Amino acid sequence: MPVRLGELLLKENMVTPQQLQDALNHQKMNGGKLGKAFVSLGFVQDEEITSLLSRQYGVPSINLEHFEVDPAIIKIIPAETARKYQVLPLSRSGATLTIAMADPTNVFAMDDIKFMTGYNVEPVVASETTLEESIDHYYGSTRSLELRRDPASGGQGLQPGGGDNLKEAMEGPALTMDDMAGIGGLSEIDLDSMADAEADVETIRQEEDEIDLGELSKSADAAPVIKLTNVLLVDSLKRGASDIHIEPYEKEFRVRFRIDGILYNVMALPMKLKDPLTSRIKIMAKLDIAEKRLPQDGRIKIKMRVEDRARDLDFRVSCLPTLWGEKIVMRLLDKSKLMLDMTKLGFEPHSLERFKTAIGKPYGIVLVTGPTGSGKTNTLYSAIAALNKPDTNIMTAEDPVEFNLAGINQVQIRENIGLNFAAVLRSFLRQDPNIILVGEIRDYETAEIAVKAALTGHLVLSTLHTNDAPSTVSRMVNMGIEPFLVGTAVNLIQAQRLIRRVCKNCKVEDDVPSKTLIDVGFTPDEVGNFEVFKGKGCGACNGTGYKGRIGLYEVMEITEGIRDLIMVGATAVEIKRKALEEGMLTLRLSGLEKIKAGVTTIEEVLRETIL
Repeated sequence: MPVRLGELLLKENMVTPQQLQDALNHQKMNGGKLGKAFVSLGFVQDEEITSLLSRQYGVPSINLEHFEVDPAIIKIIPAETARKYQVLPLSRSGATLTIAMADPTNVFAMDDIKFMTGYNVEPVVASETTLEESIDHYYGSTRSLELRRDPASGGQGLQPGGGDNLKEAMEGPALTMDDMAGIGGLSEIDLDSMADAEADVETIRQEEDEIDLGELSKSADAAPVIKLTNVLLVDSLKRGASDIHIEPYEKEFRVRFRIDGILYNVMALPMKLKDPLTSRIKIMAKLDIAEKRLPQDGRIKIKMRVEDRARDLDFRVSCLPTLWGEKIVMRLLDKSKLMLDMTKLGFEPHSLERFKTAIGKPYGIVLVTGPTGSGKTNTLYSAIAALNKPDTNIMTAEDPVEFNLAGINQVQIRENIGLNFAAVLRSFLRQDPNIILVGEIRDYETAEIAVKAALTGHLVLSTLHTNDAPSTVSRMVNMGIEPFLVGTAVNLIQAQRLIRRVCKNCKVEDDVPSKTLIDVGFTPDEVGNFEVFKGKGCGACNGTGYKGRIGLYEVMEITEGIRDLIMVGATAVEIKRKALEEGMLTLRLSGLEKIKAGVTTIEEVLRETIL
C-alpha cells in the first residue's frame, strides 16, 4: 500500500510502537499480511482495520457476513484469480463490477480483473478474515477435492500426466456414481472445484516462469507488471539494445532484444502477463488500450536513474495485432549514442571526401539508401549537424522525429490528418529554406517536389529503400521521375549497412585459408599482407565476440560520365560498371577494407553484402 498499514494504525493511536514491532515479528514468523498479524495478536479487530482503510482511501466498506452474492456474479471472476488477489465479486451494474478486497490500493489486481472481464472495477473494503471465508464459501475450499489412495487398489490411484487415461475418460461414456466408487481414490467431490478443473483443461496455459516475479513483487510501491516493464527498459539500456520485441504466441510469451543488429532471446514470460504487460506499455505510450485490432504507434519518454546517473530515455513504440495477441516493438532512441562526427562513422577517406563535397553544394539531392536499421538517420543527422550554422535555415520532415536537434526546424509527419511528406515539402518551399531533409521519398508526389526543390536552389537530403547506389536511379525512374531530371537534380547516392565490430577486449588473430579470402573478394596480391581477427567471447561482449557496430558505405558521385548514362536510360549494371571505373567502393569492397583494418570479421561482411 502507498501508506503502510502499521504507520496508519500508529498515526491513529490504535496500536503502540511495541505492538507494531510484535506484529511485524509475528508476520515474519508466520507469514501472511500485517493486518492478519494485528488481529491474531488481539491488538485490533478486523472491523477496525476495515473502517480505517475505508476512511483513508475514501472507499466504502462492507461486512461480508451479512451479504449474499448471486452465483452468476461469482462466475465472472475465476477462483484462481479470486484467491490470487483475495477479491470477491459482489454485484454488477451495467459495465461496472463491484468487488470486495482487503487492499483497495492494489491497482494491478483491479487492472488484471478489468482486462479479464471487460468490466470497469469499483472496489469496496472488506476484512481479510471474512474475505477468506467468503472465497472458500463461494468457490469451495482449496482442500475440498482430495485424491487419496485406497490400499485395496494396490496403490493405483489417479496419477498426474496420465494423458491416455484422460483421453479415454473424455471420449468414453459418462461416469456413474457406481463407477466412481470403483475408482480407489475419490473420497470427497466438490462440484465447483471440478468446474474449475474443467476450465483449466479447456484453457491451456504455459506456467513456466523464467523470470522471478516474486522478487519483483516484494516492493510495496509498485505492482509487479510496472516493475517488470521498468526492468525491461533498464535492462535494454544496460545491454546496449536498439530494440525490444515483446511477442505473444500460442504457448509462449517471449521478449527479445536486438543488440548490435542481432536478435537475442532474453525472457520467456508467463502467458498470464500478456494482457497486463501489453496494456501497461500502451498506457505509457499514450495508446488506446481498448483498440486491439488495428496497428498503433506511440512514444514513451521517461527519466530513469541508471548507475547513479539520470538518463532521459525515448522509446518509439509500435503495436501490431497478430494471431495470438499484440506484438510490441520498442526502438530505443538514445541521444548519447547518436554519432554526429562523420569521421567516426566508418567512411573510407575517399568516400567521406565525396560525401562532404556533395552536402557542401548549395543545391541538388543527396540520397542515402539502405534497409531499416542500417544507420541512415544517423548519417543524415551527422550531415545536417555539420551544416547547421546561424546563417542556414534547415527544415526536416520526419516520420517519426527520432532526435531533437537544436537550431533545426523539425516537423513530425501525421498521415492520419493529411500531413504527409508531400504536403510538408510544399509548405517548406514557402518557409525560405536553405537545406531540406525529407525522412523518406515514398511516392511520385514526394519525389517530384524534392526534384523541383533541388532544381530551384535548395539542398535536399533524403532516404530511399534500395539495395545499392546504382539501383536507386532505376527506382526513381520507376516512380515516374524523368531520367533527365534524375541526372540533373541528384548530386550523390550513398548505400550503407551496419556490421558488428570485433570486441576489443577478446580480439584474437583468426587463421583463415587463402582460398577463403580470395573467394570473398580479396586479390591474390592482397592475401598475406594483412591479419584477420575475430573475438573469442568475453564478459564485455556477452560471449558473442562482437561489441558495437560500424558502417559500410558505397558512395556514388553523379559525375558527368554517370549523368550521361542516366540521361540515355542506362541500366543499373551499366551505371555500376562506370562508377567502379571512377573509383567507387561497393559495399563489399568497403567491408573488405574493414577486414584488412582488423575491425570486423569475414562472416559479418558476408552477412550484409554481395559480390
